[in-house]
Amino acid sequence: MSERRSPRPHVAVVGAGIAGLTAAWRLVRGGARVTVLEGSSRIGGKLQVSEVAGIPVDEGAESLLTRRPEGVELLRDLGLTGERVHPGGVASAIYSRGGLRSLPAGQMMGVPGDLRALATSQVLSPAGTARAALDLVLPRTPLGADVSVAAYIGARFGGEVVDRLVEPLLGGVYAGRADLLSFEATLAQVAAAARTHRSLVTGVRALRGAGPRDAGPVFTTLPDGLGTLPGLLANALGEDCEIRTGAMVRELRRLGDGGWRLTFGPARAPQTLDADAVVVAVPAQPAARLLAAEVPDAARELAAIEYASMAIVTLAYPATAFPRRPGVSGYLVPAVEERQVKAVTFSSVKWPHLTERAPDLVIVRCSIGRYGEEHTLQRGDEELRAAAIAELAAVCGARELPVDSRVTRWGGGLPQYTVGHVDRVARIRAAVAAVPRLAVAGAAYDGLGVPACIATARAAADRVLEQCESRGGTDHDNGQRGQADAGRQGARP
Repeated sequence: MSERRSPRPHVAVVGAGIAGLTAAWRLVRGGARVTVLEGSSRIGGKLQVSEVAGIPVDEGAESLLTRRPEGVELLRDLGLTGERVHPGGVASAIYSRGGLRSLPAGQMMGVPGDLRALATSQVLSPAGTARAALDLVLPRTPLGADVSVAAYIGARFGGEVVDRLVEPLLGGVYAGRADLLSFEATLAQVAAAARTHRSLVTGVRALRGAGPRDAGPVFTTLPDGLGTLPGLLANALGEDCEIRTGAMVRELRRLGDGGWRLTFGPARAPQTLDADAVVVAVPAQPAARLLAAEVPDAARELAAIEYASMAIVTLAYPATAFPRRPGVSGYLVPAVEERQVKAVTFSSVKWPHLTERAPDLVIVRCSIGRYGEEHTLQRGDEELRAAAIAELAAVCGARELPVDSRVTRWGGGLPQYTVGHVDRVARIRAAVAAVPRLAVAGAAYDGLGVPACIATARAAADRVLEQCESRGGTDHDNGQRGQADAGRQGARP
């Protein structure tokens, strides 16, 4: 296999989700030549959009958190700042104790910061509200090694705050269980406050008071859905990046010169690609398989990260289906309510631009599935659709059937940040850092949101660029072998 010396490194990126594509963007801008290998037939990972009743609606993540800068900075870099749209000013709710209740003001991911607002919301029973108030007088709860969210928050506020506030809010992000999720990893700011404040109520109040008074909208998206971002990003990569779909990477091995050889494609007709460096931007389980030979310590830790599955049922109702227009942008459902749907988003209410496009429709997204409840997803699409329709009829009084629907399944879609996750990620990164010209990125590490994934991608790209620069950067030829079609594509999904 031939190779040539060049100051310009060739970097392979495994995975074409938002993390992989962002890493490619950063690498190209840093002067590298990039090849992205994606095992599926499309790019974008869990960012995907398709039409329901003729309206583009996201199938996965639908917005960027603006309080983290990475997402809005990427939109700015792509020239999309002027395209951004924001949610309306309608609040969300929780279904608790037989009805929809307003989220109490002053809370942070369900952790109360205003006991008066908590009582007024009636999310908790009178006994649960009284128990929560004991946080103000209880002695400090020591916080040493990582504990579960339920263990720490329950010790301060009692079980109802965990079950009816914290769990549904965390469940909306992780589809996980508060008795398993890590306090440090999922509620990092609150955990930090717990170390400096005896009362968590005062700690949360201080956190909220330290934030900007008028920071603008908390979320933003694109007019045709956040699922359009991967395609826009891919199109911007230009000739210095080649994206191949249908190119499942099966093996990753180091070469004698410090570079890497990737074996990809079908087992019956494998191909190889040689590169100076590699960014692995796939979920934890496939990352573990790829790193098993060269970084076994990281592989063992990655293999221990479990995932939750879920489905999103999107329904388009005629506006006349509801006795009155929904007065909330959506609602969360605590697991203790034992309902099949765990979250409902009235997309037409949350995003006013959708109503402008289709004033006669109400677009609704219903999430089904939690960690440990995979059996709820072992039903056909029609059964999931029927469960969502029944939920909206029972809770919101929907009296007509939807005119269109879509069921999207995300099998193993959400990594679970269980107790010890922060230390596990530190061990993964330490093991990877010991191997030159290799980095990892994605949702398995520092956060599930799109900005967090972008941050890991930036860090991974910067690491391999720095190491390639310090080593002089050997630009490997493609080194492809075999007859299989790797699904070459330019830049479009």
